[in-house]
Amino acid sequence: MTLSRRRLLAAAAPAALLASPAWVGAQTWPARPIRIVVPYPPGGSSDIIARALSQPLSEALGQPVVIDNKPGANGNLGADLVAHSAPDGYTLLLCDVGALAISPSVYTRLGFDPSKDLRGVTMLAYSPHLLVVHPSVPVNNLAELVAYSKKTDLNFAVTATGSAAHLAGVAVQRASGARWEYVPYKGGVQAVSDTVAGQTQVLMNGMLATYPQVQTGKLKLLGVSKATRMPLVGQVPTLAEQGLSGFESGTWQGVRVARGTPDAIVNRLNQELIRIIRSPDIRSRLAGQGAEVVTLAPAEEEQFFNNERKRWAQVVQAARIRLD
Repeated sequence: MTLSRRRLLAAAAPAALLASPAWVGAQTWPARPIRIVVPYPPGGSSDIIARALSQPLSEALGQPVVIDNKPGANGNLGADLVAHSAPDGYTLLLCDVGALAISPSVYTRLGFDPSKDLRGVTMLAYSPHLLVVHPSVPVNNLAELVAYSKKTDLNFAVTATGSAAHLAGVAVQRASGARWEYVPYKGGVQAVSDTVAGQTQVLMNGMLATYPQVQTGKLKLLGVSKATRMPLVGQVPTLAEQGLSGFESGTWQGVRVARGTPDAIVNRLNQELIRIIRSPDIRSRLAGQGAEVVTLAPAEEEQFFNNERKRWAQVVQAARIRLD
């Protein structure tokens, strides 16, 4: 007696699934070192978090975890590398997810689509932007800064053209009536160091990378871009309290991988990364620097990304910021 063709195909389907490269790869993963691509220079918020996670993740997965800084084009060079990597879970992107969501609106030519070519693994942490000035600027709050900017030339350090910090600065300027000239940099580290040196006078940047300079008195903190005050700097009012009703911005560090990476690998990474970032040691360390642990399931991270993409597209359009 012979099986019909339909029954034969149905019987063979499970075996074919088990033999598929994606399924086999997921079952043996990880079998070699894992690379975390940070698309910014060393010393920024994403880099700080990547280095805090790398050793615990290596111990959890039983494989070396290597940090690979690939700065350029506001994080898009590193993101492009991951987007076009093999979807096998060996190349991860740890970046400011909010900044990545801005790129399709800012760049006229992007070699990848972050929605179609990447998929979310998890969110890790949030740190608000800090509005800071060089100590020589004789102001102590946003209102004084706005008034001072109308009678003195000020340079605003832009961590990268079209970045979340840049658009936050544009939003503050438009809402408050402040005046300043934007000076673009290739990353937050150089923007911070030049503001510390007085070559630029105003800066908005993620708290994780900026707050140490506030602690040492090298930068003066005027406001925090969070809905509620930060316990770490509870005496400093939010920008919303200073007249920018509802204003909130910041850096959202998260992990993404190439689209097509098997669910089993994505879910394992999600579980391990959440466990590690929530550990008392790392949570406490980040909190002491102004970063709040925020974790999401893969589907939630995807939804967050899509919402941010729509939100910032409106700001980009209003500010008429377009780059090749």
